Amino acid sequence: MNSSRVSSDQIYGGQRSGAGTIKRIRLENFMCHSSLEIELGEWVNFITGQNGSGKSAILTALCIAFGCRAKDTQRASKLNEFIKTGFRISDSTSSTVLKDRQGKKVASRKEDLRELVEHFNIDVENPCVIMSQDKSREFLHSGNDKDKFKFFFKATLLQQVDELLQSIIKQLKDAYAFVDELENLIRPIQLELSELQEKIENIKRVEQISEEVQLLKKKLAWSWVYDVDGQLQKQRENIEKLKDRIPTCQAKIDSTLDKLEKLQERFSKKKIQVASLVEKTSEVRRRKDGLWDAFCLATKEKLELEEEHGRNSKQIHKMLNDVRMLEEQAHDIQEKHIRNTQAEESEIEEQIKELEYAVDHVKSILSSLKDDENTLSEHVSAERDAMKKINDEIIYFEKKQHEIDRQIRELRLHQTNRVTAFGGDGVLRLLRAIERHHRKFTMPPIGPIGAHVTLVNGDTWAPAVEQAIGKLLNAFIVTNSKDASALRECAKEARYNYFPIVIHKFSRPRLIIPNHLLPQTNHPTTLSVLHSDNPTVFNVLVDSGKAERQVLVKDYNMGKAVAFDHRIPNLMEVFTLDGFRMFSRGSVQTILPSNKKLSIGRLCGSFGGQIKEFESHVANVQQEIERCKCRKRESEKKLQDFGSRLDNVKRRRLGVERDFTAKSLKLQDVQNLRAVDASLLPESTTNELLQEISEVKMEIQGKEALLETLRERMKEAEEKARTLKLSFENLGESTKGEIEAFQKAEEELTEIEKEINNAEANRVHYENVMNNKVLPLIKETEAQYMDLENSRKESYRKASVICPESEIEALEGWDGSTTEQLSAKLKILNQRLMHESHRYPESIDDLRMLYEEKKRKISRKLQTYKAFRERLDACQKALDLRWKKFQRNASLLRRELTWQFNGHLGKKGISGHIKVSYEEKTLSVEVKMPQDASSSIVRDTRGLSGGERSFSTLCFALALHDMTEAPFRAMDEFDVFMDAVSRKISLDTLVEFALAQGSQWIFITPHDISMVKHGERIKKQQMAAPRS
Repeated sequence: MNSSRVSSDQIYGGQRSGAGTIKRIRLENFMCHSSLEIELGEWVNFITGQNGSGKSAILTALCIAFGCRAKDTQRASKLNEFIKTGFRISDSTSSTVLKDRQGKKVASRKEDLRELVEHFNIDVENPCVIMSQDKSREFLHSGNDKDKFKFFFKATLLQQVDELLQSIIKQLKDAYAFVDELENLIRPIQLELSELQEKIENIKRVEQISEEVQLLKKKLAWSWVYDVDGQLQKQRENIEKLKDRIPTCQAKIDSTLDKLEKLQERFSKKKIQVASLVEKTSEVRRRKDGLWDAFCLATKEKLELEEEHGRNSKQIHKMLNDVRMLEEQAHDIQEKHIRNTQAEESEIEEQIKELEYAVDHVKSILSSLKDDENTLSEHVSAERDAMKKINDEIIYFEKKQHEIDRQIRELRLHQTNRVTAFGGDGVLRLLRAIERHHRKFTMPPIGPIGAHVTLVNGDTWAPAVEQAIGKLLNAFIVTNSKDASALRECAKEARYNYFPIVIHKFSRPRLIIPNHLLPQTNHPTTLSVLHSDNPTVFNVLVDSGKAERQVLVKDYNMGKAVAFDHRIPNLMEVFTLDGFRMFSRGSVQTILPSNKKLSIGRLCGSFGGQIKEFESHVANVQQEIERCKCRKRESEKKLQDFGSRLDNVKRRRLGVERDFTAKSLKLQDVQNLRAVDASLLPESTTNELLQEISEVKMEIQGKEALLETLRERMKEAEEKARTLKLSFENLGESTKGEIEAFQKAEEELTEIEKEINNAEANRVHYENVMNNKVLPLIKETEAQYMDLENSRKESYRKASVICPESEIEALEGWDGSTTEQLSAKLKILNQRLMHESHRYPESIDDLRMLYEEKKRKISRKLQTYKAFRERLDACQKALDLRWKKFQRNASLLRRELTWQFNGHLGKKGISGHIKVSYEEKTLSVEVKMPQDASSSIVRDTRGLSGGERSFSTLCFALALHDMTEAPFRAMDEFDVFMDAVSRKISLDTLVEFALAQGSQWIFITPHDISMVKHGERIKKQQMAAPRS
């Protein structure tokens, strides 16, 4: 800085060299000083003066001179703010100038100053080197353990070392990251090397396959020869077996012929025996058949006569009954005629009156009971209708409950996987099938569409949107017809076929719809409340769903107004929140109700809210069901009461009806009887009855005569049938032996004939086997054997051209593989060879040269990066060692601080302890005063008296000074919080310590220091009073 310079003359005397001490300080236009020059002693210097006299400016000047930044002095934020007010500088830049004792400029760089400061170990930011006013107040007044730790950490230079080590750790991490990045850069080349190596190995395998193909061709050529050899061997064996069958067949033919001759001889003998028996039994059979036919006719005649006799007997019995009834009727008529007198007629009249009165009375009771029955029936019918209505309500509510439960289950399933809302488990199976067969598709199908769209601004319009789009939410989109066919195959495999498939080019950009093509209304459209990130889904909603022309409204009336009254252009359909669909085509206006089969709520963002809403609906429905059941129980009680009353009335009514019917019939009988008695003439009626009786008796006599004739004929027919039957049985007994012998001979003849037929069939069979199978097969087999011989010669010739047989024998001979197996293996190897040759057309030598070249390039880099990593590992190892040493030094410094602190306290008979925690970054001071009888330890210095606290704080500071090295030290207003007694004790202690320690000390205080003893090593200076 041009306007402020600090110079120090290094003049040392006494018993030491005085290197690094301050001899003189000169200030020009610095802070409050226009010009100040002050001489300092080599040992202890006291600078006193009133407040504002510029004492602290001296320490500030020292800090700036030794490279401290302006803001670190806590006096200014910039260097030019230290210039005295009223003065200005010609050059706005600051500079540093170093001069020797003669005033000659020796350096002008900040780096030179930094080297000088580091050489003399001058750290002006260390509070143990320069303790400014603020640091003194903070140090002496603070009771915070963390502030004390910071003071200790900085004073012992541990903070500087820690920051240095942390910066080295960061640099090492950066270096490791850089090496990792370099190694990552060569990884693609390493991958290329691996690919080249793999190609080389694959080409080697191709060569091996080619060798195997050649070997297989040789084996295949000789396999034809060996295969023919095997066939020849089999044919020889077959010929031998067939020739062995000729004697066997001939022997069987001979034995069959012998058996046939014997059977024919037996058949001739038995045939003669049967012929003689036939002559004997033929006459017997004729007689027996004649007797049997006569017996059957006699039996039939007897049965017919018995039936006719039965009919006549029944007729006679009926006629006798008629006669008896006619006689009784005539007798009754005569008796009634006698009884019918005048008195009886009056009695009948009186009886008729009584019966008419009784009938009228019963009729009135019956009418009343019928009215009661009708009333009760109406009540019962009404209660049954009510119960039926209640049952219908219960069924309706139960169906509603099942439907809501089903929707809750679906929503819970949709909550687990949203895709199931648009097809259930079937769509999941379809998606898995699409994943398995993804190679069949040109582009992966998009779907279901519902899973790719979301509602904008909540779920308000969800019901209307789902009614508008409908089944399109379940649709899948493919890019061409081929993909559509592949998707149908996947759907068939997944057993999920009922969903739409939309063919739409995926390459088409997202459609931009001009405003003049949209419905001109304030109501939203289906497209405006839907959002999809997929442009293809958006285009399908427009092209296939016409979503941009579907308007959504809240209620029915508003929908009618928008659809039919306003005549809005570009409007196709209107959908309401309750599911109505409205549209007009020309003059026809159509309103359709909601599609009940369509699932609602699939597009909602929150399935949990819907589930809770449906659960509340279920609770309400269950309450309705319980109320209906209660009403049903009450209605059942009423119905039971009315039913019991109705049954009682019905029983009474039936009793009265029976009584009414009985009285009415009795009245009718009496009236009829009187009418009959009055109309009939008894004499004429009796004569007619007697004449009819005589005619019936005459007819009975004729029938009885006919019946006697039938009895005689029945006896004759029965006797004739018995005689014929006896004759038939006698004839059968007499001819039984002859017939049985004939039947036995006939059975034996039949059996012999069967054996002859079987023997003849066997002979024909064996002759056919011999002539049609064995001999032709032998000829055919011998011809095949000759063909195989010729084929073997030709195959041997061709195989010898390809390679000699000895070469095959040298290759471990023949392994038993068939020609089909070798051909199949050769075909597979040829296909593999062709495929691999197309995949790797390069030359193996070129690939090896390229591999070696890249390997050389990458090996040098790998060696370099390995060397880098080894050096970094060495640095890391050294850093770990330094860190351990740092921790060890920190632990030793902690112990040394406690020893030094106790040493200074012990001079006054006080003991104490300092606890330093590097983990929690705290430092606590514990002091035990000698006059404390309880021997309790004070852990907070603010619990001590002012003098005790000042002395213990001073001992702590001196302990830190003992642990640090510096050529000079300065303290500003170190006694700011001390009383006179504490100040005297502190000054004596400081002076004693400064003289014993050996460094140059500068003490700045505004207080009186007359109590400090004068000496040649103690220099006191008074600053001039400040001007007003």
